[in-house]
Formats: sequence, structure tokens, C-alpha cells
Amino acid sequence: MGRAGEAAAPREVEVHVERRRSPRAPVVVRVEYSTVDAFFSDFSRDLNEGGIFIETDRPLEPESEVSLQFRIPGDDEPLRVRGRVAWSTRGGSRSGMGVEFEALPEEARERINDLVRRMRSRP
Repeated sequence: MGRAGEAAAPREVEVHVERRRSPRAPVVVRVEYSTVDAFFSDFSRDLNEGGIFIETDRPLEPESEVSLQFRIPGDDEPLRVRGRVAWSTRGGSRSGMGVEFEALPEEARERINDLVRRMRSRP
């Protein structure tokens, strides 16, 4: 209850269902991405072979198609992939968007999986 005789206002609760099929790597990388008419540069802190979470104060709408480019730590050649915004969130402690990779080339998948294995094996 709030003040005497008043019911407490309902709180909004954000529920995020874990749908990842692959382990992720908690790694910070700069991600450059573009839509048909705009170019952006932000950071990611999560990456796996299925997709990437991009921290941004201006997430794109779900279903937006993006072209991404980012460099895996220790690799000289940047990865260039296409993706689709699966979900986005604004405000709170983690504003950003989850981008699912589309038609990820096998070579890129192997590079990402190698990074995930290296990061998960760290003490």
C-alpha cells in the first residue's frame, strides 16, 4: 500500500526470455552498422554465432535489416555480416538491441565460435 488507504501503483516488470541456442562471449567490440539510409557506430558486450547485442541509446525497431562490421579481438580482418533486429529495449541499465545474424558464412561462424571458446575458458 502507498499512503494510508491508497493501493500501491503496479510496477512494470521487464521479462526477458532466454532464447539463445549458442553460448555467448562477454566481449566489448566496436560495431559499425547501417540501414538503407543511416550509418551508426556503437559497442557490443555480447556475441555468439546467432547474433550480437548492441548497446545504444537509439535502438532500431524490431525487424529492421542492418549490415554490420566488427573486428573480433585478435583478428586483423573485420567480419561483415547482415542481420535483423530481433528485439530492442530503451532506458534502464541496458539500452540497446539484439541483432540476429542472417546467413552467417561458415568462416565467420568459426571465428565467432573460436572467440566464444577462448572467452569461456578464461578463469
